[in-house]
Amino acid sequence: MNPRSSEDLFDLAPVVPVVVLSDAADAVPLARALVAGGLPAVEVTLRTDAALGSIERIAAEVPGAVVGAGTVTSPEQAERAAAAGAGFLVSPGCTAGLYEAMAATGLPALPGVSTASEAMALLERGATALKFFPAEAAGGRAYVKSLAGPLPQVRFCPTGGVTAASAPDYLALPNVGCVGGTWLTPAEALAGGDWARVQELAREAAALGA
Repeated sequence: MNPRSSEDLFDLAPVVPVVVLSDAADAVPLARALVAGGLPAVEVTLRTDAALGSIERIAAEVPGAVVGAGTVTSPEQAERAAAAGAGFLVSPGCTAGLYEAMAATGLPALPGVSTASEAMALLERGATALKFFPAEAAGGRAYVKSLAGPLPQVRFCPTGGVTAASAPDYLALPNVGCVGGTWLTPAEALAGGDWARVQELAREAAALGA
């Protein structure tokens, strides 16, 4: 069920959980809880040594999960994430070299932007599905809404400071396909293995797309 195009990522769920894992042993139960709650897409950020191992385990052991690699900042990371079994790639920003490396993997990707100029540069390369980051710090809902006029062909996944309370406001915008959020995997829930809580948070988030 892996997405075939970057635009397909928007159809998976209204919210993409942004996950930071310090122990790959947590990857499978966490992903199972998210999928059971109705959120198949799981973005594992490449911020820890456990990230690639977590991606490998989710890809191999959690049917129904579409695991992606987030915080991709170099061509090498894009290549290693693809080799680990990632189904999509997400970057916080994007350079020409990084864009080419992500494209070379053949995986759907959401390259990151925070300005109209950055979005236009990627649009020139044919990218119409982008991550807007850091969403709240870069102007929030008002900024994303303002981009719909001059760039109607671009859709965004705002991430960075988005909460359960603000997510519906973003999702109501015509140029927002989904949002990314960390609130679905609170640190205390991960530390305590409270997968039931994660599943309930996922269920609530999945309902935002109704």
